Order: sequence, then C-alpha cells, then structure tokens
Amino acid sequence: MARPLRIAQVAPLYESVPPRLYGGTERVVHYLTEELVSQGHHVTLFASGDSKSSARLVAACPRALRLDESCTDKLVHHMAMLDQVLQRAASFDVIHFHIDYLHFPVSRYCHLPSVTTLHGRLDLTDLRPFYRRFGDAPVISISYAQRKPLPKAHWVGNVYHGLPSHPQRRGLRSDGYLAFLGRISPEKRPDRAIEIALATGMKLKIAAKVDAVDRRYYESEIKPMLKHPNIEFIGEIGDDQKTEFLSNAHALLFPIDWPEPFGLAVIEAMQCGTPTIAFNCGAIPEILRDGVTGFVVGSLPEAIASVHRIASLDRAGCRKAFEERFTSARMATEYVAIYRKIIDSRPTVGLPSTPEISHSLQEI
Repeated sequence: MARPLRIAQVAPLYESVPPRLYGGTERVVHYLTEELVSQGHHVTLFASGDSKSSARLVAACPRALRLDESCTDKLVHHMAMLDQVLQRAASFDVIHFHIDYLHFPVSRYCHLPSVTTLHGRLDLTDLRPFYRRFGDAPVISISYAQRKPLPKAHWVGNVYHGLPSHPQRRGLRSDGYLAFLGRISPEKRPDRAIEIALATGMKLKIAAKVDAVDRRYYESEIKPMLKHPNIEFIGEIGDDQKTEFLSNAHALLFPIDWPEPFGLAVIEAMQCGTPTIAFNCGAIPEILRDGVTGFVVGSLPEAIASVHRIASLDRAGCRKAFEERFTSARMATEYVAIYRKIIDSRPTVGLPSTPEISHSLQEI
C-alpha cells in the first residue's frame, strides 16, 4: 500500500475555500483538499483565514480579498503567502499551486517539489514568451482544449474538475424555468440567455455576480433586458442555494463566447441531473456529451430549438454521466498519481533548508 503524501494546496486569496458565494478555482481546491484528506493524505491548505477545511489551514490573510473592502493591493497578500509556503517547503512531498504562474521563478531557483494547475484561459499573447522562458515548469490542464494556445508548455497531466457525489438534491424534476449561473460578463453572454428565454416564452432565472470590471457592461447591456417579467435576476448565490436552483431548472443555459477552459457550472448542473445547452466553445465538447447531458449548439436558433428538445433527455442518465466522469474522488485520485510521478522524477538533491531558501530569495 502506497504511503500517504504530505501535500500543500496553495489557493488564490480572492475567495475563501470554499467560497461564500461565487468562486470557481477556490471551490475546486476545496473539493480536492477534502477528498485528499478523506483518502488519508496529510494536507496543508494555504488560503484566506475565513476558509474552512479538514486540512491544516495556514491563513495568508484574514479574509477573502474580493469581499474585503479594506484591501487595495491583492498581489502583496499573495507574495506574503508564497513566503509562508517557502518557510514550510521542506515539510511537503509536493506543493500544488493554483495561483497561475506567480511562483514560477521561486519554484525554479529554490527547486520546489511543485506542480501547478492552470485554471484560466491561455490564449493571451503575453503568455507565449513567458511559458517559453519557463518551459520546465510542470503544469496541469483542466481540459485538452485549454492547452491549444500553449502546446509546448511542460504538460504533465490533464485532470477534469470533480464535485462530491452526494449533493443534497431535491429530486430529478423541473420547475419549468431556464437557469443562468456564473458571471455577468461579455464572454459569458447573459444577453444570449435572455434572448433564448424570450424566444421560447420560458422564465429565466439569473444567478450571477457582477464584478467591478463588468459593471458598465451590466448597466448598459444587461440591466435594460431585465425589465421583462419572464427574466428574474437573483444575484450571487452560494452552495446552499445552488443545488436547489440547478436541480429544479428545466435546463442550464451556458451561451458562452470565449475559449472556456472547463465550465464548472456545466458539471454542477450535471451533478443535479440537469442538462445544459451550451455553445460550442473551448472545452464544452469535452465536458458535455451531446444528446446525453445536454446539447452543444453553434448558433442562437440552434439553442432555441434545443430548449424544446431538452425534455427528451433522461435526467437520471445525466446524473449517471456525472458519477462516471466528474466526481471529486476521481479528481483526487488522478492528482495523486501525478504527485507521485513528480516526486519520483525529482533529483536526489534535498530541498534547501529555510535559511538557504531565504538566502536564495535574496539573490533572485
């Protein structure tokens, strides 16, 4: 029997782990951390102080930065967290980063036993020369579509997100409304969701947050569309509301217009037995089984037509597909296999002690 691992999970500090409201990456880190602890591993979670975890929590800041009105510099808190990780680095078999590329120079020169899951889009021009410079940094994708802009990055695995297999579901039924879950932003296309609902005569419930960067878009483009009686804007919701919101929906609308790296809301709906109508972008064809867990469409007319066909899908079959592909147990098991490969492939030289790490940092 393989020995338990000593694992560090390093989360972004924008939301708590798990998030109180919206938060994709932090939610995935929570499910992964809880499952790793359940499987017997020794896990330390670096996250905001208002996080709740079965792992040992190292608080990098008192509370989630997005909801902390006193925070004016989010980067400084992440740099302080990186220092906390370095101070304890010799205590871990592997350090799993979820903070993009922020730690790459330190990980390289301090020889950290680390791996990084990239949670965001990678089609930004500035990233290409950066990943050429750090072509040795081991990274994990969350879909194969996500890799396309950076095919020569040092990919050491692909792990789809996973969710617990036992949500508090209200039953595999529909209350006759369409659902939109996520962010109000141009790339998420809530305007398309509203158009689909109006064209089909169905009620649409929008559970979404509005970031400061998207406030103008919301005020000018979306808010005027909310006046129709069939459109209900709920705002941000947490996990305690999300299950009922998705379980009772006729379908989730995911009318995106960007290279989606994964689409967590799609498997959240799948977890509840609710099918999704999604536009064919990014990872959607990998995640959604057309005709089984929803429909993949290429246009607004196709999406509207799919609403009328969605009742033909088996909601129990949708839930079964989730259990086969997207549980947190499966996710954790795949990550552990990657951790062991990272550990086995490391040079025999030991990790520098804390004073040496500090000295190395002064030289960088």
